[in-house]
Amino acid sequence: MRLLVVGKLNGQLSVAVKMAMNTGAKVSHVETIEAATHALRAGQGADLLMVDYALDIAGLIATNESERIRVPVVACGVDADPMRAAAAIKAGAKEFIPLPPDAELIAAVLAAVTDDNRPMIVRDPAMGDVMRLADQVAASEASILITGESGSGKEVMARYVHAKSRRAKAPFISVNCAAIPENLLESELFGHEKGAFTGAVARRIGKFEEANGGTLLLDEISEMDARLQAKLLRAIQEREIDRVGGSKPVKVDIRILATSNRDLAAAVKDGTFREDLLYRLNVVNLRLPPLRERPGDVITLCEHFVKKYSAANGVAEKPISAEAKRRLIAHRWPGNVRELENAMHRAVLLSPGAEIEEFAIRLPDGQPLAPAPDTAVARGAQMAADAISRTFVGSTVAEVEQTLIIDTLEHCMGNRTHAANILGISIRTLRNKLKEYSEAGIAVPAPQGGVTNAA
Repeated sequence: MRLLVVGKLNGQLSVAVKMAMNTGAKVSHVETIEAATHALRAGQGADLLMVDYALDIAGLIATNESERIRVPVVACGVDADPMRAAAAIKAGAKEFIPLPPDAELIAAVLAAVTDDNRPMIVRDPAMGDVMRLADQVAASEASILITGESGSGKEVMARYVHAKSRRAKAPFISVNCAAIPENLLESELFGHEKGAFTGAVARRIGKFEEANGGTLLLDEISEMDARLQAKLLRAIQEREIDRVGGSKPVKVDIRILATSNRDLAAAVKDGTFREDLLYRLNVVNLRLPPLRERPGDVITLCEHFVKKYSAANGVAEKPISAEAKRRLIAHRWPGNVRELENAMHRAVLLSPGAEIEEFAIRLPDGQPLAPAPDTAVARGAQMAADAISRTFVGSTVAEVEQTLIIDTLEHCMGNRTHAANILGISIRTLRNKLKEYSEAGIAVPAPQGGVTNAA
């Protein structure tokens, strides 16, 4: 994690910096808020700002926002004046750290605010295959396209690949192509010179230069417009970029990772994505299966989230009950790991007993998870379905249709109207079919359970 400390580095703030470094943070320092914004513009990059609450935190955040520099702020200060601490939070700081500092508090705040601690949790064989491929290609310089449904963990996988690569000690920079307006994305990626457009008050280093030496993740690459795709393709091919309003190219040394929850091959056919860019990005494809296709990961993920959010909320960690586990595994989780994480966060807060019970695990609409299907019933239904499938193997469509109509009519005790409704056909069509069967000598159920050869 990259930490930028803002304020006079003396006394207790120096001690806090040393503690942050002991947690693995890479720390840099400036004394004023103006110097902080300048450093961020110049591509110094930071995942978190730790700012003395005696400084103008609101002004710092407003200036950064005006230039689309979005880095979370943690305020800190000596003596923990409650009024000034409250003012810092109101100004936009995410947390307040009192000084003199506590090592555990600093570690917890840094982890909570930056949320860097997102390990790959893998138990299911389907996900294990993906991890083996990721391990195999991580040390290479190949571009990797990570695909999968929303919430399946694509950015977590990208961070995993970076951590396993030869660039692990260099920056990992992520750009969400879907979250930045089209007219601003070019400047965000490639930077701009002072005066390049209205609002460009100073030179701004883009994400390509900020990631120099490290890894650049282009999140949701499918949302990038075609004009910018062409410029991106050149940057990947030539390993150089042009700042907006710049007069000469700038060399960059980066590895490109990209994610998409859309079928990019279909987007190529639709004309919304460049085929040559797809080839450049998709040297290796890591497809993350949705959570419903890797049920072996569900409980392991749940236990990880219970531990994480119990610690974050200062509550005792509880085991998950057997019935809750059955329901968790049976649910299809359309929102994938992201939905599961939110559900377990709620469950940690809503569980009053010694275990996390099934009633505490709720969906976004507030409804509890449905009971898991009875195993014996489910097995019997599957066997019946298999038997029916085997019965129809080798039959013609006409023969299957005939069997279905006759069986439905028997079920309805010969009532033509009810049978037609169940079959989804008109009564006229049913009568015509029955007339054909009768003329062919096939017994047709008569009303009230009798059997006749007349329709």
